Formats: sequence, C-alpha cells, structure tokens
Amino acid sequence: MKSILEHITQRYSPYSFQDKKVTMEDLSTLLDAARRAPSSYNEQPWRFIYATRDNEEEWNRMLDILVPQNQEWAKKASILMLSVAKKTSIVTGKPNPYSFHDTGMALGNLLNQATSMGIYVHQMGGYDRSKAIENLNIPDEYQPVAMIALGYPDKSEKREETPRNSVESFTFKGSWK
Repeated sequence: MKSILEHITQRYSPYSFQDKKVTMEDLSTLLDAARRAPSSYNEQPWRFIYATRDNEEEWNRMLDILVPQNQEWAKKASILMLSVAKKTSIVTGKPNPYSFHDTGMALGNLLNQATSMGIYVHQMGGYDRSKAIENLNIPDEYQPVAMIALGYPDKSEKREETPRNSVESFTFKGSWK
C-alpha cells in the first residue's frame, strides 16, 4: 500500500490549545480551502459562522451554544466556528440530501489545510442546535451541522492515540456482505 499524506496521519482533535491567535490571513486560507470542496451541482451549500476571542460579545454568544463539557476546553481555542448547510437545492428547489455531505467535504478541506499549517481543528456535535439558530440568527433555509474549535494545540497535552477501524471493517466489494 502507498503512503497517505502526512498531514492526514498527523491530524487529531486537541482538547487543549496554546494562547496563540490564528491570524485572519490564515483563517482566509482555511476558508478558501473549504470553498474549493466538491459539491452537488457545485452549489456549495455550506456556510461558516465564526467568532474570535477579540470580540467578547460574539465569542460568548458562540461559546454559549456549546454544552458545558465542551465549553470548558473550547474556550481556549483561537476561533470558534459553526458549519451550516442549506437545506434545499438552488437548482431543483427540492430538499438537498447531499448538503451535509457537501458541508463535510468543505470542512474536510479546511481541516486538512489547517493541519498542514500547524493549526488544529476539533469538531463537535455537543452543542444546542436551537440555541445556535437563535443566537446566530440562522435563517430557516439553513441547518447547523457541527461546531468547530480552531487553534494551535498545546504541546504539553497528553495525547491518546484513538484506534482506527480497519479498512476491511467498513468496505464491501460488490454488495453488503
């Protein structure tokens, strides 16, 4: 088997961040990587809402969306972000069953670009979706997907390797077993 890209193997989700800002230039690069993700009909149904610690009101509004366990460690990140997906297709006007997939692809691009730059991403499902919609004024035609903490990992954090499933455990040739 050939080797995969090093930044893919180095990726992990830190629970502790350095007190170091991700610059707006670096954030722009990450969002540009997200922009280049493939999507059904090239609709790019993703949106990202972010806050930095520089704006206390925006930061607290974003932090308030997280469940308490995630608030505790995520408050040290440089940027908090929420990915959001458009529910309907612009092309067909019908529900877009691929919007979460496409948003995940955009986030995957962002995550891989971030890791290659030494910035790490921790994605979270532990947040209040209703509160996110209310706090962040998300229109009805969009749905929150995942919360994201971005920053530079604290190198002193004890990192546990998470075992990965074998390729054989999730792949089937021809049909489902």
